[in-house]
Amino acid sequence: MLREHLEEIESNIQSACARAGRSRESVRLIAVSKTQPVSAIEEAYALGLRDFGENKVKEMLGKEPQLPEDIRWHLIGHLQTNKVRQVLSKTVLIHSLDSLKLLDAVDFEAMKQRITVEGLLEVNVAEEESKFGFLPEELWGLLNRLCQYKNLKIRGLMTVAPFTINQEDNRAVFRKLKEISIDTRWNTLDNISMDILSMGMTGDYSVAIEEGATMIRVGTGLFGARNLGEDGQ
Repeated sequence: MLREHLEEIESNIQSACARAGRSRESVRLIAVSKTQPVSAIEEAYALGLRDFGENKVKEMLGKEPQLPEDIRWHLIGHLQTNKVRQVLSKTVLIHSLDSLKLLDAVDFEAMKQRITVEGLLEVNVAEEESKFGFLPEELWGLLNRLCQYKNLKIRGLMTVAPFTINQEDNRAVFRKLKEISIDTRWNTLDNISMDILSMGMTGDYSVAIEEGATMIRVGTGLFGARNLGEDGQ
């Protein structure tokens, strides 16, 4: 079943890229493996997937030693500051840098560990009260602080769009994030690039690609329904 799901997703990605006049290589599929067993990740790995997204630090750290070393782990869920130390050396990208406190903590811990960490600013484009992230108008107040970081490199933006049955309902959200990413104010900082847009999930990734997503986060569409009974972060 996973093979068939992946083939369908791949077909949809290629079609969306064609509609947008983009190359297939411009979009990276992040397999959202949260609450999935190690066996499911092994099956996805055997099909060629290498990028996996986890929401919970505890869950990711439990799976990581059991799986091949060349897996690229992405932290896509809310990161508590007291978990920063544990996760920095294990992830290739933190998608969910959602507060100034967290940004400071990541840069400080990365300095202590003498590593460079790459991350994305999470933007609450739809301004939903239940979601984490910076409001769009808050981003420009971060510029002075961001330019002071030595060990944290901002690679782009991420958003979690509202749940919707009709993916077209989220087109404006994705378009807004793209517009924010190309704002010329980012050009004033040496340690920031806007080459990654992490947006789009199972229900709306085709529209996200059409609007500029470079990473899409697909879980249910790939693995099927999740087991929601597992422990959190």
